[in-house]
Amino acid sequence: MGNPAVRSISIAITALTFAFVSNLACAQANTNSASASATLTKAQRKAARKEARARKNASLKKLEDAGYNPATTNPATYPKNIQEAEKKAADTPAAASH
Repeated sequence: MGNPAVRSISIAITALTFAFVSNLACAQANTNSASASATLTKAQRKAARKEARARKNASLKKLEDAGYNPATTNPATYPKNIQEAEKKAADTPAAASH
């Protein structure tokens, strides 16, 4: 390994391997502690997913009320269509969306 380029690459690979192994060990330790509390928070995770789904559906409904129809979107005009619907939805007061 007299070539300086080969030596530099070898050092870099060694450093990356060490960093990877260190991160893997930390991740495994975090996983072990997280798995102990995972069973306690299953209902919380389910509630968070349900809330996120409701937010997504409400956002889509607001865009559809503003004129956006995902089923008839033309790929050539997609960005323009959804941007116009987002702008229109943002200009609409929250009380009008009910």
